[in-house]
Amino acid sequence: MRVPCALLLAAVLVGAKRVVENWDITYLTTNRGLPQQAKRGVCVNGAFPLPVVEAEVGDTLVLNVHNSLDVHTSLHAHGLHLRGRNYYDGVPFTTECGIAPGTNFTYEIPLEQSGTYWIHGHSSEQNYDGLRTPLIIRDPKDPHHADAEYLFAVEDWWPNTFQEIYPILTAANPPVGLFDKPPHALINGVNANLTAPLSFVPGKTYRIRLVSMMSLPLWEFAIDDHQLQIIEVDGTPTQPSTVDVVRLAPAQRISVLVTAKASAAENYQYHIAMFGDYLPAIPGIFPSVYNGTVAYNASPATRVPASIPTGFLDEIGMQSRAAENALMPDRSIFLNTTVGFMADRSAFESFNLITYRAPLVPAIFSALTTGDMAINPATYGPQTNSHVLRHNEVVELLLWNADTLPHPLHLHGHSFQIVERGFTNDTTGALRNRVPRVGYSPLQRDTVFVPKGEYAVVRFRADNPGVWLMHCHFDWHMGMGMVLAFVEAPDQMARVLAVPQSVVDQCRSQGIPTSGNAGGNNAYQFSPAPVLPYLIAMYTQPAALS
Repeated sequence: MRVPCALLLAAVLVGAKRVVENWDITYLTTNRGLPQQAKRGVCVNGAFPLPVVEAEVGDTLVLNVHNSLDVHTSLHAHGLHLRGRNYYDGVPFTTECGIAPGTNFTYEIPLEQSGTYWIHGHSSEQNYDGLRTPLIIRDPKDPHHADAEYLFAVEDWWPNTFQEIYPILTAANPPVGLFDKPPHALINGVNANLTAPLSFVPGKTYRIRLVSMMSLPLWEFAIDDHQLQIIEVDGTPTQPSTVDVVRLAPAQRISVLVTAKASAAENYQYHIAMFGDYLPAIPGIFPSVYNGTVAYNASPATRVPASIPTGFLDEIGMQSRAAENALMPDRSIFLNTTVGFMADRSAFESFNLITYRAPLVPAIFSALTTGDMAINPATYGPQTNSHVLRHNEVVELLLWNADTLPHPLHLHGHSFQIVERGFTNDTTGALRNRVPRVGYSPLQRDTVFVPKGEYAVVRFRADNPGVWLMHCHFDWHMGMGMVLAFVEAPDQMARVLAVPQSVVDQCRSQGIPTSGNAGGNNAYQFSPAPVLPYLIAMYTQPAALS
């Protein structure tokens, strides 16, 4: 939700504050209290879980970071649009150069949105190894009253690091199975089997924030004999929608209101189910259901449910609170999310069979220093799969998944409208599920889950000059190359973006150039930037819907 400038100024005048977090990003070898072998995780100030960051809209978040790792690191405030501050988006070789080992860096972010977000590492898939925590931004003028609030941040914890799993993921003939060492779940940083009770008082209303910090699995949340009223999806306020269960893919967030029963005679259970039909079943480990108590009284007894609800969210049937019709597109881009192969049969993920590799010059600097060449996608290198967008044009993305695996697709710097869903094998159009063109405010979010054999159509306005990634938020798939870049209004970026000297200094300390195209040249020749052949398709590429 964008907050008008006048309201932000008023907030500053009446008590907006600087929320300062001092983080030393370090290694810690631990099993997180889970029944599995320890691994080297990435934590903050020598401990897990990371501190939850809480603020109010209008505040300024100040993240003072020291990097005690032996590789560079960075932080991404997932879901924040960062208007005019693209350089704090936390993506090495896109918006910065990363924070070098042994050095300090400060992210200073005015909080112009309220809602439920999270902060996670965006270097070397450090998110997978534990560098992740919720970010809660409250709005004192929130129209939804709650007497108390609970948070469920759910994550999977694998006993291998990303650096250990990556060679197995990409190998032509993996030496071991990917799930020989399966994950367990953590809820609010602790063993999910030790979930804390929720205390309910009859007649009171509770806001429950659900944050999916998962690397791979889906999960669902339900409370026996209680309805959940959805009021926020991925930081965007929604028109209230009542459901029995909510399902979240990696990187998604949802807030619900729950009204307590009128009587304290019985206690109930809440359930968090971790699952995914694209992952192999492991008896006693996956899928798993973690149960906690909703306590109305001191008795340990709880009502035993006959069954636990399950189901998808009807995103097409939900509306955002903002009164905005479906945007009419100025252009449509077809993005085929698919695995592909090199000639040696090593596997990589891709959009349109282009697997991502970072340029030698961060794309933000290429956009700011190459003059009229900045409007040409070739300037950013072939392996960034860059799309240059005109200022304020409405962009439609047809996210096509005829792959064998689903993909939670996240767009930086924007929330998009979800305007259509359907199936890739539909040849008649009978199964197209579309929002009405007028009199309807499509659901907006920043991460959409596209199951295998399905597609989604999303639209956004390119009104935020900068370089913004889109990628799969399965950490494995992002690391394997399902990433592309939108270079948005490069002709406007110099007017809007004033890159701090601290960002430039980090680049210089690491010997990374800050001008020229992807290869550091002031010409269309982008050598020595990475150049790879198109991947060999696993499937025949399907035709786009007419």
